Amino acid sequence: MTTAPYEFFDLRVLRADRISPGFVRVTLGGEKLTRFAGGGRDQRIKLFLPHPGRREIVVPREAGLDWWPAWKRMDPDERATMRTYTLREHRREPDEVDIDFALHGDAGVAARWAARARPGDPLTILGPVQEENGGVDFRPPADADWTLITADATALPAVAGILAWLPPGTKARVWIEVDHAADRQDLPTKADAEITWLLPEDRTTADQAVRAATLPEGSPYAWIAGEASTIRALRRHLVNDRAIDRARITFSGYWRRGVSEEDLITESIAAEAAA
Repeated sequence: MTTAPYEFFDLRVLRADRISPGFVRVTLGGEKLTRFAGGGRDQRIKLFLPHPGRREIVVPREAGLDWWPAWKRMDPDERATMRTYTLREHRREPDEVDIDFALHGDAGVAARWAARARPGDPLTILGPVQEENGGVDFRPPADADWTLITADATALPAVAGILAWLPPGTKARVWIEVDHAADRQDLPTKADAEITWLLPEDRTTADQAVRAATLPEGSPYAWIAGEASTIRALRRHLVNDRAIDRARITFSGYWRRGVSEEDLITESIAAEAAA
């Protein structure tokens, strides 16, 4: 029998802090976190919130590797609301995890939950029990001479994890867009990282900044994340104009303008049904 690399963790809010105008940091704890084994970097997890109007979180806890089809089969009016987030930090003794919620646009169901979260509130996550897992996308090749990183506010927690993980002396050029000057964070790293923060008043996006930049010599690895159409355009620039091998670029659309994650889930389920 194959052991599932992920498990459902039923957790409780320990703290919820408005760390800046654009972010709420929710700290979660629970006995089962002793089994949690995140891979660091841009570790991706699934959050499950109570369906609107319900207190309990209904998920297929016994489904193992088949959790996704089992969740889809559940009554949409009862099953938990699912969202995808990046882990901000994982600590031992005591076992705790931090998740940073970006409060952008209409906020979204998860960010609205975070803004109202109080100690004791329940939250279930689907997370790894193996450090080497498919929820980590940042995987630079061994021969990379330097790393290019771009992100908007939604991907800032992932950038924090990546910079904390990078080996000492790794050369990195980093561009991060945030909505408020106070959203800029201290990002501890042992890497040789040049970090540029971009604010709305700068009238320059990360995409534009990279296009205008003189990049280091050598073989790069690029990790770019944020709004899907912007990320695709930047990837085309890196491949077509900068001659970076597309295999050396990891790009992630963390959100899509005008589309909620609920819409994307519905699209995915419909596409699978049609296939």
